[in-house]
Amino acid sequence: MKSNFYEKIIIYGLLLFWTFICLFPIYWTATTSFKTAVNVTQGHLIPWIDFTPSWKGWRNLGLSPGTIFTDSMPRREFFSRFLNTFIISASASALAVLLGSCAAYGLSRFNYKFGPMRNPDISFFFLSQLILPPVVLALPVLILYKELSLVDTKIGMILLYTLTVLPIVIWIMRDQFNAIPIELEEAALVDGSSVWGAFIKIVLPIVVPGLVSAFILCLILCWNEYFLAALITSTHAITLPVMVASQISSQSIAWWNMAAISGAMCVPLIIIAIVLEKYIVKGMAAGAIKG
Repeated sequence: MKSNFYEKIIIYGLLLFWTFICLFPIYWTATTSFKTAVNVTQGHLIPWIDFTPSWKGWRNLGLSPGTIFTDSMPRREFFSRFLNTFIISASASALAVLLGSCAAYGLSRFNYKFGPMRNPDISFFFLSQLILPPVVLALPVLILYKELSLVDTKIGMILLYTLTVLPIVIWIMRDQFNAIPIELEEAALVDGSSVWGAFIKIVLPIVVPGLVSAFILCLILCWNEYFLAALITSTHAITLPVMVASQISSQSIAWWNMAAISGAMCVPLIIIAIVLEKYIVKGMAAGAIKG
């Protein structure tokens, strides 16, 4: 009995320690948004004990209690960048899920030959695109986008982000489709349904959790992406990560502003994760055994 008791203490202690490590960056960001320059440089951590909270970061963003109901240029700029980020990330994620699901379904249900490559090789080829550093694509993308007049446009960012997260969707959804017995679709075909009919009526409802999980993962990756956004955008399609980096100047770093913007960035993703938690868990668990 004592052995089990000590084991539980150790397990829960490790879990609490890991929870602290995971949540500390969020805590640090939240507290930094209420600090002043002195509090940041001196490393104060605990509000009302180490330092007195200040609305400086949120006031500079136009989101403090004293400025939220007044006209504010910084707030208009923030909401403009927020809208850009939402439109680009949501559109790219939805497009990637749509295209990636079709590709994954084909790789799961049909046999392809492309020279010496077969289905597993093609799947690995898609996944291997994630290994390629984004900086390698910088010059080709800039030249191509300049010729197509896509620099600093939302549609350009959507297409680029779609290509970036597409391999992840294909890999996730391929496992989702592999976990579904093909006999279900064969039964639908025997009943007179077409291939697309069987896909929409039989397969699609089953893989909804996987689709949601893939969408959320793509949304997070697109939402937080900085390098490509800084490379392609300059005025009209600037996203929130670029706005965060813009708080760094040659004279100083406005840590409180960066923390306030970062905190405001995290809120929508946290809400989405809480609302869609059951779909995320089901999507990650389904097809985990079959690879």
